[in-house]
Amino acid sequence: MRYGATSAIDAEASRGRRTVLTVLGVLAVGLAVAVGVFGYRYWKAEEEERQRAAAVQAARQTAVNLASLDYRDVQKGVDRVLAGMTGEVRNQWATQAKTIVDTATKAQTMSQVQQVRAGVVSMDGDSAEVIVAITATVTNPKVPQGSPRYYRFSMDMTRTDGRWLVSNLGLVP
Repeated sequence: MRYGATSAIDAEASRGRRTVLTVLGVLAVGLAVAVGVFGYRYWKAEEEERQRAAAVQAARQTAVNLASLDYRDVQKGVDRVLAGMTGEVRNQWATQAKTIVDTATKAQTMSQVQQVRAGVVSMDGDSAEVIVAITATVTNPKVPQGSPRYYRFSMDMTRTDGRWLVSNLGLVP
């Protein structure tokens, strides 16, 4: 009888250990899943913030390029503007480039940006809408002290090959 009683106790202890190990295994798997889910969410939020900042920076730079043309090297300025654009808006600007160069050169116009503010209106994957407000001073021989200009651009941004480019451009009244 003693032998049978020991076996029953050993079997009961063995079942208890298996239950504890099973519960610990389930808890470990649950913890691993929770860490994975929270880690992914954190990474995703960080990536979205990086893309938001990149879209705003690209829009800001293109707006600054638009508002800071200098007749002495206006073609370089136009080329900088075009480098930040894609699609139909780029084609339109390329078509108007000669007129812009000729007009700025003839009038001896220089424009310098004084202040820039920008913010994302909406963002979804590889597209964003950004508003950029710029204060610039425009000078020419007729107005040597300069005249302030205020611009508000609405820019549709598209991520192309890892770069954010202006795909549509408008002035906000």
